[in-house]
Amino acid sequence: MLLHTAYVLWIYCTVQQSSEASDGVEFHADFTVEQGDNMARHYSTKDFFRQMPNALLARYFAGRAVFGEFNFATMSETRHDELFTAWLALPEAQRNTMDAEFHDIFEMSCEKGCHAILDEAKWHLDQDADPNAANAFSEKLAALVNHFERAMVTYLDHNLFWRGATHFYHADTLSHWRKRKNLPHNAAQVDTTSTQALANRIRTYFHHTEGRGNNCVVEPFRRGDLDYFFAYPEDYSQQSPEWVNGQFGIRPHNPAFEVIFVYSQSEGKLDLNYRGSYKAIEPLQAMFAETILQLPELPPDPKDSRVYDLGPLRQRNFEFTYELGSGIESVVVKKLRLSSRATKGERISLEADTSQDPQAVYALLDRIQAAMPMAQYSVTQVDLAVTMVVEADRPPKTVNIHITYPNSCSLKYDELGLKLRDMLSASGIEPREPTDLATPDAPTVHVPTPTPALVE
Repeated sequence: MLLHTAYVLWIYCTVQQSSEASDGVEFHADFTVEQGDNMARHYSTKDFFRQMPNALLARYFAGRAVFGEFNFATMSETRHDELFTAWLALPEAQRNTMDAEFHDIFEMSCEKGCHAILDEAKWHLDQDADPNAANAFSEKLAALVNHFERAMVTYLDHNLFWRGATHFYHADTLSHWRKRKNLPHNAAQVDTTSTQALANRIRTYFHHTEGRGNNCVVEPFRRGDLDYFFAYPEDYSQQSPEWVNGQFGIRPHNPAFEVIFVYSQSEGKLDLNYRGSYKAIEPLQAMFAETILQLPELPPDPKDSRVYDLGPLRQRNFEFTYELGSGIESVVVKKLRLSSRATKGERISLEADTSQDPQAVYALLDRIQAAMPMAQYSVTQVDLAVTMVVEADRPPKTVNIHITYPNSCSLKYDELGLKLRDMLSASGIEPREPTDLATPDAPTVHVPTPTPALVE
């Protein structure tokens, strides 16, 4: 079962107070709706029937010995009223099982899902006696009409690839990865003994520190040059309102939470995704190093000294660089945060409506600079809005990028995120060692009389 993201409404409230007036308090609230990668596409069973070719629906249902009375060859490809009526008449348990499978197939029916399928297939087929097996599979999928067909054909005819592909797809949708560099280039041990040792260490840690994790399983997968390890410790027992066979009730269940490790032997780097206490990050990294990399202990973590040089973004005439075929149409600075180099903790945030004037933030900066000293302030955070074509047959969408000094960036390492990282790199906005950085922010002209600042 794929894990699905959801809409999250974040409410950001900041209180801004004048340094010269005790009652000069302003209340400012930003409402931002963040949309998970999957939720942009709405699933319903009826729409799934319409989007999936009848021939593939017939094969799927034949494998489950249902709807043998329907002639799918003569059925309309776009109207499935009779099929849907028969679907609703199926026993609830049988229908729920198939609906969950349909939902997973739907999730994989996109470009990112297709890439995940090809990655998992390549690992299996590269070990095939036929050296052209991987290319033949890729060409088979490419010849199909759309991603719905590609996902269903994989599910029906190449189910061996399905589980790994859905895991990769899910990992590609996640953000907030924790990185550990400069590990020895040891090969990852993927045998049962090693993965079970990791599972036991995770189980023991969470059971001792948080009172959960009574059970744990670890599943290893290979993707190109990367080793993925998906760990599923048992979470706290929960109760949820459910319908079962027409009866409503509050039923207990034992969900799992998730820990994902992605290891690059060639780079000596470990990426970790865990949505929990920050205190668990280093212990989890140590468990991986000791059980999977067979190290006596986790090596010391040399801090990542690379930093973003955001100074050039202070200039109104800064130009972003990107390839014509990237799909990017425009890049606009939506927000700048300036931090004082003289007074610790003193920051100024400039945010403006750029929908009508792409230079609105810089117009606001000009007004601030004309009223207060700014020479001792450096850019430490920037929000960008990128308008780009993500899917050829869809209108352009806006992708927001949040970059914070010294080296934090909100972009994922999926296909879209890599395109945008290429744009930032081509524009000179990428983490570099301090010795490689450009000169600091150029001094700005100012008058000596300050006015109240918009300090966060």
